[in-house]
Parts: sequence; C-alpha cells; structure tokens
Amino acid sequence: MTYKKKLIEVAIPLEKINEASAREKSIRHGHPSTLHLWWARRPLAACRAVLFAQLVDDPSGYVADLLGDAKTRAVAERELNTRLSERAKRRQEGKALPADNKEITLEDVAIEVERKRLFDIIEELVIWENSTNQEVLERARAEIRKSCGGELPPVYDPFSGGGSIPLEAQRLGLPAYGSDLNPVAVMIGKAMIEIPPKFKDMPPVHLGGKESNHYRNAEGLAEDVRHYGEWMRERAFERIGHLYPKVDLPKEYGGGKATVIAWIWARTVPSPDPAFSGASVPITSTFALSTRKGKEVWIEPVVSKEEKRVTYHIRQKGSREHMERASQGTKLGRGANFRCLLSGAAITPEFIRQAATSGSMSQQLIALVVEGKSGRVYIDPVTSQEVSALNAQPLWRPESEFFQKALGFRVGNYGMSTWSDLFTSRQTLALDTFSTLIDDVRAQVEADATAAGLPKGSPLRDGGADARAYGEALSVYLAFAVDKLADRNSQLTSWVTEREHARNTFGRQALPMTWDYAEANPFADASGNFLGGIKSISGALKGLVAGVSGLQVHAAAGTGPFSEYVISTDPPYYDNIGYADLSDFFYVWMNRSIGKIFPEIFATLATPKAEELVATPARHGGADAAELFFLKGMTSAFENIIKSSRTDFPHAVYYAFKQSEVEKDGIASKGWSTFLQATIDAGFSVVGTWPIRTERPGRMRGIDSNALANSVVLVCRRKESGNNVITRAEFIRALKRELPTALRDLLAANIAPSDIPQASIGPGMGIFSRHSAVLESDDTPMSVKSALQLINREVDEYLNDVVGEFDADTRFAITWFEQFGMGAGPYGTADNIARGRGISVESAKHAGILDSSAGKVRILKRDELQEDWNPAEDKHLTVWECCQQVVRALETGGEFEAAVLIRAIGPAIAENVKDLAYVIYNLCEKRKDAKEATSYNALIAVWSDLTRLAASSESANRGGQFSLAV
Repeated sequence: MTYKKKLIEVAIPLEKINEASAREKSIRHGHPSTLHLWWARRPLAACRAVLFAQLVDDPSGYVADLLGDAKTRAVAERELNTRLSERAKRRQEGKALPADNKEITLEDVAIEVERKRLFDIIEELVIWENSTNQEVLERARAEIRKSCGGELPPVYDPFSGGGSIPLEAQRLGLPAYGSDLNPVAVMIGKAMIEIPPKFKDMPPVHLGGKESNHYRNAEGLAEDVRHYGEWMRERAFERIGHLYPKVDLPKEYGGGKATVIAWIWARTVPSPDPAFSGASVPITSTFALSTRKGKEVWIEPVVSKEEKRVTYHIRQKGSREHMERASQGTKLGRGANFRCLLSGAAITPEFIRQAATSGSMSQQLIALVVEGKSGRVYIDPVTSQEVSALNAQPLWRPESEFFQKALGFRVGNYGMSTWSDLFTSRQTLALDTFSTLIDDVRAQVEADATAAGLPKGSPLRDGGADARAYGEALSVYLAFAVDKLADRNSQLTSWVTEREHARNTFGRQALPMTWDYAEANPFADASGNFLGGIKSISGALKGLVAGVSGLQVHAAAGTGPFSEYVISTDPPYYDNIGYADLSDFFYVWMNRSIGKIFPEIFATLATPKAEELVATPARHGGADAAELFFLKGMTSAFENIIKSSRTDFPHAVYYAFKQSEVEKDGIASKGWSTFLQATIDAGFSVVGTWPIRTERPGRMRGIDSNALANSVVLVCRRKESGNNVITRAEFIRALKRELPTALRDLLAANIAPSDIPQASIGPGMGIFSRHSAVLESDDTPMSVKSALQLINREVDEYLNDVVGEFDADTRFAITWFEQFGMGAGPYGTADNIARGRGISVESAKHAGILDSSAGKVRILKRDELQEDWNPAEDKHLTVWECCQQVVRALETGGEFEAAVLIRAIGPAIAENVKDLAYVIYNLCEKRKDAKEATSYNALIAVWSDLTRLAASSESANRGGQFSLAV
C-alpha cells in the first residue's frame, strides 16, 4: 500500500512535548479537566501535538518541492556548506568526526530544515498559554490544510473517556467526534465539545448581571453557570442551612459566632478488652490537624478508664515528640491495625471487619475546623454540633450496590456495600438537596432565556439550541458541580495537614478506606464548598475554544455512527483502572440531577459493566479469563474501528503504563503484550511508538518511581493483506538489521534512558506486525509477548555493542561497574578485565578514574575526581571521566557549567558521553541502583539544552551562527 508518511511516523519534538505535558499537571485554574473528574486523562499538550503530527506530511515525501522553492533551497545550501566546512576543519585539525559519519546531501539537509520548521510550530502549539491563542492555532490549521488537500479532516475517538482528544481536535479546527460506553464520560464529552459550540459567543441570559461589550466562545455560558450556581446555593441554604450551625469562637480567638469549615470525625469500634465492654474506642490514622512549621496543631485524646470513655482536646505548640506521636493516631504498623486507647490491646483487621458487618462500627466527632478572623482555628468537639450532623434525615439515598471486588475498592471489607454507605446522613441530604434544585434552576434559566428573546425550541438531546436546550445545558454543568461536591463530601475524604483543607475522595483511581475523615461544610468559604466547584467549572468554560461543532454519543467502541474519520484514541489500560465501577460514584448523583434530560443515556441504575473493556479478574472468573475477555473485546473493537477509518492517515493509540508492568516481566508484561496482541490481531501494523511523559524526567526519584513514561502513543497503519509469513530466525535477522538504525536515531533524539525500552517497541513491532505471522520452530505463530522479549534482548545487545566504540579504559570501567558498582573488588579480577581490553590496571589508574591499593580496586566516585579538571590538558582522556565530570557539573553547578564542560570536551567526544550515559543507566537499572540511575537519566533529559548552550557560547565567541547539527 502506497501512502504519504506523516510526521508522527518519522519524528516529533518529543522533549518539548513532554516538557509541556509535565508542566500542564501543575495547571488547575481554567484547565478543561476541572469541569469534571476523570481518571488518567492524557495531557492536552500531548493530544494536540499528536493530532497535528498525525495529519501533517513528513518532509521526506515532498523534498523535491522543498528544493524547488528558491528560499528553502538557499537556506538548505547555506546549512550544507556550514556542515561541510565544519567537517573539513575537524579533519584538518585531526579531530574525530561523529560516530554516524554518513555523507550529507542537500536533500537530507532540506528535509531536516523543514522538519525543524514543523517542530517549531509544535513547540509553540503545546505551550499552555497558547491553547487559546488564535494566531498560533491558525498557523497549525494552515499547515494541516496544506497536507490534507485544503480540508480539516474529522477526528474520531471511540474511547473518548475524559474527552482530551476530541477537545484538542476541536481546538485545531477539526470536526470532533467521540463515543463512550460510560454515561459519565459521555456527559463530560458533551460538556466539552458539543454544548459550547451551540451557544458560542452568546451573552448570558440571567437578569441584572454585569454588562460586557462582547462574550467570546463560552464566556456567556460560564457567566450563567456562576450566576445560577450562586442562586442554587442560596436556595439550598434556605432549606438545610440550619443543619450547619455556627459555633462559639473561644475568647482567645476574638469570640463571637464563627462558621465551621469542617468537622473531623474518627471511626470507632467496641473495645476488644472485655474489661471495657460497651465502650467505643477510636481507630484513627492520625490526630494531627496542622503540620505547618510553627503552626502545629493536634488532637490529644484524654482517656478515662473509670468512665470507659475517650474525650478530645486541641493542643498546639508542643514538642516534636508530641507531634510525632499525634501523627501516628492509634495505628499499630501498616494496614488496618490499631490499638485500644483504653486497654492498649491490639485491634486487628478481622476485629474491625466484624464490627463493621455487625453494625457496631460508628463515628465520633473529635475536632472542629473554624473560620477564624485571621485563618484556620481548631477547637474541641461540641456536642450540639455532633447532634446537628446526626439528626439529618435524607428522604432519598443512593441505595444501589457497588461491586465489592472492583479494582481499587477496599471499602467493601468494612461493612460498606451501597453508594449510600459512603456518605453520612447530612452529606446525603445536602447532595440530594442540590441535585433536586437543578429542576428549579432549569425552569428559571428557560424563563430567563425566553425573556432574553430565545424561542423555546427543542430539547438538547434532539439538537436544540434555544431556551429549553440552554436551560438543559446549564443543568449539565450544575450537575457537575454536585459531583464535585460529592467528591469532597464523602466519608472517604481526609484532612490534609500540610495545607489544612479537606482532600477529595479520589486522590487516586481507587476507593481506599479512611479511618478518620473530614466532613466539609458546603456553605463555607473553604475546600469542599459548593461554590468552589462552580468557580472551577466556570473558569474551565472560559478557557474553551468553542470552535467547530462536535458530537459525543453513547456507544461502545467501534459501534458508533462514524466512518471515514481520522482515529486518535485513548483506550482502557487492561487492569489499571476500573472506570465503570469508579464512575458509579458520580453516576448515582448525575442520574438524580439530569437523568430526565437524557433518559436514554441514564436508562440503567448503574454504568454498563459487562461490555467494559477492562480485565477485572473478579468479574470475569479469574486472571486468565479476564485476559481473554480483554483480548477478544479489544480485538473486536479495533477491527470495527479499522473498517470505518481512513487509510490515508495513521492511527494514534495511547497506552498508559503502570510501574509494576516493568518490574514483573520487563517491558513484555501481560497488560502491555495483551494490548499489543489485540492491536495486531485486529489488523493494525505498528509503525512507531512515542513515550509521553507527564512527570519532569530530570526529577526521577529512582527506578522504582517515575522510571517510566506515563503513556506510549502507538502509531499504527492498516496492515497490508497477503500471506507474508516469516520464521523466528528471519525475524531475529530483521531485528539485527533494522533495529540498530532506529535505536541510533532514538538516542540521537535524546529519548530518556528510562523510556528507551518503550520507544524501541515501535521499530521492533513494526518489523513483527508487517508480516501476517512469525512462526516459531514448531510452526506455531509467535506471540506478541515473545516478540517483545526478543526486541528487549536486541536493545540490550545494541547498548552492549555501543561499548565497543569507547576507549579501552572506559570499557574497563563499564565492566567493573557492571560487576561491582562503585564498590571495591579484588585486584586479580581487575587485572583480568584490564588484560582483556589490552590495558593494565595502572592505565586506568593513570587515567584518573580508578583507585588501587591494598589488593583492592574501585572506581573513583564523582566527588573524588579532580576538581579543576580541564579536558584540553588531560593527557589520558577517557569518555568515562568526561561523562562523570559532566554529571558532576550538572549536579553541583547547573546546566550552564555542564554546557561549558561539554563545549570544552568537543562535539565528537560529547556524543560518546551521551551514549555512555545510556549504557550506564541500563546497567543501573539491572543493578537496581536507583540513585546512580537518576544522574544519567537527568543528564539525557537536559542534553539538548546543554548542547544548545554549548554551541551558542561557541558561536558567540566566533561571531557566527550555530548550525542545526554537524
């Protein structure tokens, strides 16, 4: 099949994309993700860049046109002449040339110059501040039109989830379509891509608001969300405000009445000691309330054995020992193990489970957090406050049961079985009050919209865009605010002592048990209040570019009414996240508040589970059956997607890793290999893989933490038909022939060492998946897992081969490090290693990288190397010392000092330094030497910046211009 290669199939500015993706994690205000929680969303910057690179042609396909353009040709000729002059100068001076010393052609340079221009567009595009910059976005759209025959092709995400991909497609001016089986995801998609374009540039409809000269995009919608959200809050307070009474502030804090921000509760169980029969004791993970330095506050439990009771008092400004003891609560070690405050007896997990299932687990108010005149004030629990909370009587509860063995669920072990169990009576009443008020708001919005001149029109679900549809649209966003309130107001929210606020329920994609929890006040001006959710939703709407129309439908992947679209998608990740089970937490409230607006979407009591493509062992009868379910389901979905997609564009499929997938089986883990197997069985050929990172790569905490890109983008094409079968031996020969070139390109692109195993999968699986089958020696088809293991082996061999290009002393140091790390070893072993490399131990010692004494040998640590080292004066220069000195300069003096050293070393040896960093990182990973691995990963992470700094200082000295590469 002949097709034009797209940029994503050849090269992308991965470093800048990852940098922008990592930075995006710290942006909350105005970010679209703050509309509604969804798990493991892909960064918007990455989605935007991937979509652009999927659609734009790679310059290798139009090099003749480039050279036919006089301006482009002139730039390429100047660049070529510069590079040739540099090489000639090096030969003249007797300096080494780069390892990849291939002939440079005008065509190669023209392609590289053009790629650099496209990279510049992407690098500008991914910056968060440019996400609403129409000038930047239009430049990208113009480039897409140029590659797509003047059109902006439609994009479809069949697993739309949190909606990042359709949203970014829409931002680029592309018609955006999404589908999902999960009703909560469908509503998020509608709120992001379907509703805002309907009411684009429309002013708010509420009366009495501030006038503005103009409202762009969804700004009017955002203003109405703010206004009617405040209206809802006022009506809710009229109904249930009496259940949230103020409290008397102690005189030392100014006295008077004050609003309670949060009620801190501890779960209690009966004392396990028969001597204290009938007494309840707390099981708490902490008694700390504030751990801010100089503002420490904690709860002191006062035990009365005579009265068989525990009371609680606020304490401040104690010793460090007091704070440390308070921070331990009543915990005994890890897990659900506690001690009885009355008797000191152990309270085991089994005892707690028995108390929970028998109904004898309860809760007790242990502190109040109050709005003081100059910040947070903590006071002792007040009986009347406890009574107000316990007296709440909701008329409706979300009584549907959740799946006890869902992925990440732990609460079922402790007596909780329905969604109602996750909320106190007062929380349930508050959430139900806000939910039912949405009907009143909808009627009011429709009346105000009619008064503003909009006809009544048809419902939102039928495509309406007038008064009735507007009222329903506002209801969707207000329902999201109720969901946000639920996230901050459950029995699973804890108090964050470092920042003094209530943590949300979903700190991660799980429902773990909490032993002490914070009940937030929905009417206070603090974390967990209703208007906080309204503010974040309004802010997110203001940041949306409500462009071309979008459509989000409720359908399983591959069954939506879409065909001939570009596919970019983010499917479920095997057994990482149980989306459906988790989203039922929100579904029960969303169904209550807006189910009648979308009766077909909310036709069931819970989100669909049977068809969800997640490998949940407890739901499918064990791990093997779950794997088979996932494989068959994902294969079928991809088959349908392939049939209905366009063939002139590659597909982009995201896969998210979790760390355990590498720790167990290398990169050939069950989840990853099963996902790839489904992709290939469906008829895809993998032509590339790009590791996308949302953590700063230079800030690794070690191999066991952030050692892995958060997701990998698979670039796929439809596999060509035919019976192209090869043997295992032929596959291995193809890997040995083709993979080294691809790996050399990856290393040249400064892919982080921790990401090399993932990035190398693309070229490796490209060889495997372009054949209809690879046959093992017994004529059975090779599995993807076996292919991955062979690819991993070839990557290791390639890195081992790189070692052969280094000087003998460096090769000695590598072998020694592989065996002994930075530790000492026998002189005899060192002598054998050195002789095998044609040198002596004394040679390495003379090179300044080794210590040899008392029959022991060890490699010098970085802080032992010569401090005033100058490579120009070193008569025994080794790549090993160059690498260690650069790492030391980076760690102690920063990027500028490291760049100065790289410039002094020179480009040829500098490339060897970079290669050595990859090799040592690989050895560190095998040795589980996390601390040392961090140094080399950090070096590669900033390598481009270092070489740019080095080159710019050199060009400044000689008054010239820095060339793209030498």
